[in-house]
Amino acid sequence: MLRFTERYKKEVIPAMKAKFDYKNDMAVPVIDKVIVNTGFGKQVTGVSSDELKKLSQIVLEDLTSICGQKAVLTYSKKSIASFKLRKGIAIGAKVTLRRKKMQDFIDKLIWVSLPRSKDFQGLNPDSIDKTGNLTIGIKEQTIFPEASPDNVKRIFGLEVVISTTAKNKQQGMELLKLLGFPIKTV
Repeated sequence: MLRFTERYKKEVIPAMKAKFDYKNDMAVPVIDKVIVNTGFGKQVTGVSSDELKKLSQIVLEDLTSICGQKAVLTYSKKSIASFKLRKGIAIGAKVTLRRKKMQDFIDKLIWVSLPRSKDFQGLNPDSIDKTGNLTIGIKEQTIFPEASPDNVKRIFGLEVVISTTAKNKQQGMELLKLLGFPIKTV
């Protein structure tokens, strides 16, 4: 199994140049960044500030251990009465990964975490948008080896966005398939 960088240089660049007639190696699309985020909006409605701090601390610790980089809280921008939401309350957490940490996270996601998820049969090709970015919804953080089910205090879902520099969906899908993402064939 080749690591991310070697696989990109030895396999992806020649295959993409052959398929899409790129003249230069620098024209081949790359993965720009990976954004991992979670929301705990429903869990914080109607709780005290102490309980909110405990919940946000648990989520931040788990997300930081999963990604290998410190997670930051995201806050509500405005009050919405029907959701019992006040402006300025922490409603989620996110991590933006680039370079080496991004590559390590992608390797772990493809080869360890996704195969561990229950009834996994591949990623849906419809989860790739028109500019070649992939969005993966994960129901439980326990598929990652850092979040063992015995030590988890609170289960939450994650959203992983893999942002590429591809110009269209076809280029993005080909790039992701060549990198090893298990995308189902239609």
